[in-house]
Amino acid sequence: MKWENETFQIDFILLGFSNMPNIELLLFPIIMVMYFVTMTGNILIIFIAIKDPALQSPMYFFLRNLSFIELCFTFDTIPKMLVNLLLRNKSISYTGCAIQMFCFFYFGCAECFLLAAMSYDRYVAICNPLYYANIMSRSFCLKLVGGVWLIGIPVSLLQAAWIFSLPFCGMKKINHFFCDAPPVLKLVCVDTSLFEIQAIVSTLVFLMFPFVLILISYTRIIITIITMPSAVSRQKAFSTCSSHLIVVLLFYGSGSIVYLRPNSTYSPELKKMLSLFYAVLTPMLNPIVYALRNNEMKEALKRILRHKSFS
Repeated sequence: MKWENETFQIDFILLGFSNMPNIELLLFPIIMVMYFVTMTGNILIIFIAIKDPALQSPMYFFLRNLSFIELCFTFDTIPKMLVNLLLRNKSISYTGCAIQMFCFFYFGCAECFLLAAMSYDRYVAICNPLYYANIMSRSFCLKLVGGVWLIGIPVSLLQAAWIFSLPFCGMKKINHFFCDAPPVLKLVCVDTSLFEIQAIVSTLVFLMFPFVLILISYTRIIITIITMPSAVSRQKAFSTCSSHLIVVLLFYGSGSIVYLRPNSTYSPELKKMLSLFYAVLTPMLNPIVYALRNNEMKEALKRILRHKSFS
C-alpha cells in the first residue's frame, strides 16, 4: 500500500533536452514558430472549408476533421514542451502524464482511421465516379467520422490505464519531452512483457490495419489512373489525391522511423530529436501541403478575402 501511495503522489520529471541547454534555447523559438504555423494553418483550413459553399463535399468534410485532430494532437504535447524548454521545473503530475499519454494514443489512432476513410473517399471518387454521390452520402460520411472518433477510445484507455496501474520506482525521470509509453515503461518496477505483447497487438490492429486499407485503396486508384486513356484525365485524377497521399507518407513515415526501429538502433537523444519530426514538423506540414497543392482551397481563400475586402 505504501508503494502504491508513493506511485500516485510523486510527480514525474520530463527531462526533455535538459542535458543540452544550448539546444533548449535554440529549440524554443523554432518550435514556437512551428506551433503557431500549425495552429494557424489548421484553423484556417477549418474556417475556409466551413465558410465556402463550394467546399462542402465529403473530401473537405474529412479534411476539417483531420485539421481538428491535428490541433488536438499538437495541443496535447507542444505547449507543455515549450514551457519545459523555458523553466527549470520540468515536472508533470501523475494525472497530467496519464491524460497526456491517453490523448497522444487517442488522437494518433483517430488520425490513422481518418486517413483510411479519406483514402476510401478518393477511391470511390476516382474508381466509381458515377456512384460517388450515392456511396459517399452525408449519412455515410457522418457514420465514418463517428466511427473514427469512437474507435480509438477503448485501446487508448486500455494502454494508458494499464501503464499507470503498474508501480513506478526510482527518480521517476522520463527521458523524453512528453509522456510517451516506451520511456514511461522504463520506470516501471515489475515485468512489462505482457503489456508489450498487448501494445504490439494493438499497434497492428489500430495502426497497421488502417494502413493496409490505405494501400488497398491506392493500389486500386493507381490501376484506374494508369488505364485512363487521356493524359489530362490521369493528371486530374492524380491531383485530387496527391495531397492526401503526401500526408499519409509523412504521418506513417515519421511514425515508423520513431516507433518501428529496434530500441538499440538510436540513442535516447537521437530518438527525441526524431520524435520532434513526428510530433511537431509533420502536423505543421499537413495544412501547408493541402493549402499549396489544392487549387480549390486556394480559390476559396481568394473568394473569402475578396468578400471581406468588398464588405
